[in-house]
Amino acid sequence: MQTVWLSGTELFAVLRIGLGLWWLESWRHKDKKDWFTGGGITWAGGIAAKHRWPLVRLGFDRVVRPRPRLMAYVVAYAELALGLGLTGGFLTPIALIGGLALNLIYLVLMIHDWAEQGQNLMMALISVVTLLAMGWQSWSLDAALGLFV
Repeated sequence: MQTVWLSGTELFAVLRIGLGLWWLESWRHKDKKDWFTGGGITWAGGIAAKHRWPLVRLGFDRVVRPRPRLMAYVVAYAELALGLGLTGGFLTPIALIGGLALNLIYLVLMIHDWAEQGQNLMMALISVVTLLAMGWQSWSLDAALGLFV
């Protein structure tokens, strides 16, 4: 791939790093005190309770609602881990697949909110493109350590 300034692998590294920074911002902007005392899961529970798909309500009631504190920590620290992993390029394919899964979960939960859909669809698209382009080949700990060659 010929480009003006950066090589193709470097362009995909920029995309990977940008996605990582996006995940870090998602983690940073959470009101941690409210989030970890149930605010985030309560908010998501209200959305799930009114969801148009019964399977989403059922899944939320069986998996998330019985464990609100644990789920709050899982979501918040998954976003942090994704951000750090993608920005530094460490275990990048795993982070990309995990981020794609989290975006799809958010997408399904927030199916009625088009403002949220744009963000989740864009992040999912970047994850797929970066995964298929093997965006860990440049400027990453994976490349430095010889992982996922």
